[in-house]
Amino acid sequence: MKWSEISIHTTNEAIEPISHILHEAGASGVVIEDPFELTKEREDQFGEIYQLNPDDYPQEGVIVKAYLPVNSFLGETVDAIKESINNLIIYDIDIGKNHVTISEVNEEEWATAWKKYYYPVKISEKFTIVPTWEIYEPVSSDELIIELDPGMAFGTGTHPTTVMCIQALERTVRQGDRVIDVGTGSGVLSIAAAQLGAKDVRAYDLDEVAVTTAKLNIKLNKVSENVTISQNNLLEGVEENSADVVVANILAEVILRFTDDVARVVKPGGSFIASGIIQQKKDQVKDALVAAGFDITETILMEDWVAIIAKRK
Repeated sequence: MKWSEISIHTTNEAIEPISHILHEAGASGVVIEDPFELTKEREDQFGEIYQLNPDDYPQEGVIVKAYLPVNSFLGETVDAIKESINNLIIYDIDIGKNHVTISEVNEEEWATAWKKYYYPVKISEKFTIVPTWEIYEPVSSDELIIELDPGMAFGTGTHPTTVMCIQALERTVRQGDRVIDVGTGSGVLSIAAAQLGAKDVRAYDLDEVAVTTAKLNIKLNKVSENVTISQNNLLEGVEENSADVVVANILAEVILRFTDDVARVVKPGGSFIASGIIQQKKDQVKDALVAAGFDITETILMEDWVAIIAKRK
């Protein structure tokens, strides 16, 4: 079978929505080429990072790649992808150069080429993300391992917005907590919450593909007893004062739409962890959270992204 590689030169801000557009179009996985990876410091045990080729990365912005089967509908699929990306401007998302290229690859090349981008990554004090094909020995007895298959939809768990969420969960989740994960995607945040001791984690996503992917990852990481995955639109129908922690790694525009719902669902004294926020929209999100009855307790910065930890009064 022949596969078509679609490559989009864009911005960090647009990675998440463009990745979603590609998954909706039928891509089974997304590769992100960010020049920051070339200079990012890694612990020595992850020496594979030094094998990265600078020629694979843009001088500015990021490249988002995905693979689609070559068939009679490919032209229409690519046109629909381009149109959806252009429409992101309506939501005040900077799509940068938005240069789209298409190339053809053989199935054998496609099946293995993307694996070179993935390796075990220690993303926080406790957590290491490990691709399913890697054999990895924990460095310490209290290290927590999350296994993910980057060939599946919704990323690898190492995007800055996800990393900040997991770091915030480490500081926030207590043994026996009830946690709600809004827009769960791969389910990685729910897995992290369960491994940190949450007794009841409910994960919601409107996308059926995300729900299916998250359920598989929950089983892979053996946390099915504590985590429930459901299709749902944000916090619609979720009961009041039912969560100690709500976490949402989604766009700032979406967070702004449901801050009042979060305040309704989080118990007094409970926490809301919000990520996926580009720096320019940080103050807007903070103001909305304060207006909804939260105190801002911490702001985490990574590259161009912001995560906010807020406590309900």
